[in-house]
Amino acid sequence: MHSNRIAQRLARLFVALAVLVLPQALALAQQQSAVQQGAAQQPGAAQGQPAEVQRQATQPGNNAPMWRDVRSGDINAYQTTQVRGRETNVLIQTEGEMWRRVRNGPVTVFGGWLVVIAFLVILLFYWRRGEIMLNEPRTGREILRFTSWERILHWTTAVVFVILAVSGIFMLFGRYVLLPIFGYTIFSALTVLGKNLHNFLGPLFVVCTLLMVFTFIRDNVFRSHDWTWLRRFGDFLKGRHVPAGRFNAGEKIWFWLGVLTLGIVVSVTGLVLDFPNFGQTRETMQISNVIHAVAAVGYIALSLGHIYLGTIGLEGSYDAMRHGTVDETWAKEHHDLWYRQVMAGRARPASGSSPATSPASAMKEGWKQ
Repeated sequence: MHSNRIAQRLARLFVALAVLVLPQALALAQQQSAVQQGAAQQPGAAQGQPAEVQRQATQPGNNAPMWRDVRSGDINAYQTTQVRGRETNVLIQTEGEMWRRVRNGPVTVFGGWLVVIAFLVILLFYWRRGEIMLNEPRTGREILRFTSWERILHWTTAVVFVILAVSGIFMLFGRYVLLPIFGYTIFSALTVLGKNLHNFLGPLFVVCTLLMVFTFIRDNVFRSHDWTWLRRFGDFLKGRHVPAGRFNAGEKIWFWLGVLTLGIVVSVTGLVLDFPNFGQTRETMQISNVIHAVAAVGYIALSLGHIYLGTIGLEGSYDAMRHGTVDETWAKEHHDLWYRQVMAGRARPASGSSPATSPASAMKEGWKQ
């Protein structure tokens, strides 16, 4: 009897719940049916888009499907534009976000630290070692090392390179370093100036790079004595004599890796970015921009060593490129193999000079003293 009463009570409870829930379930079903019928009457439903229309009815303001169609570009057959050209119907390029993250992330962060570390290493070396001086006193006899053409070409390339490097640093790191210091007005003016200088001087740098390669390539071919110089690089930094030709192995590495390889890379990618009217796609421009930035940062870091040794790091080096001549002592201590060839008349003191070279014509009048 007791179990029968429990069963009866449970049955009554289920009946009560059914009476309460069933009307609500029926009302909800009728509401959904009405929504579906209304969606079917919309113009988009006839084109096979009932889901989108229903989403607008139940989630007004949700435009995610529309933006997915915009991103799809050529995939969407119904998307068109009045502008004709490559990628003109691509209003949103998803890959551009990846480019922005790479440029503002690894390229900017690691590139910035590379330049800073290179500068600090050179500064620390100069503080500990100082200028590498000549071991013997100067003789007063000057030997022609660079012709007028070589010096004009070198200084033109150097000035253009510095302007491009500084303006490039402004564009890549300026918002993180210069903007907090100068503020928006000054930073904007400097960036606009730097961008225009970068764009207009870029093609000139391409020409200078090609001329540098053709002018100096003959004397930058690696010889057997260059490997000895590399093994004794530490002796060179200590001011000890290491045999070398007209250019030592370090200068040859700078030529092949910096002037030739990185110079051509930044030149080609720079032209792609400088002249976007030759049918390049945005993806091509973005890839070129990343390669250009990476190569340029490496070029700048490598150039710091070249600039240091060519100015305050090595006694007499700056005079060679400024006046075109070096003292006989400097030639014997840093480029003895080249010095012997010049003195023996077996090599020209500088490419582009007169073929008839003798010890007397290779030196200024001071050799007679």
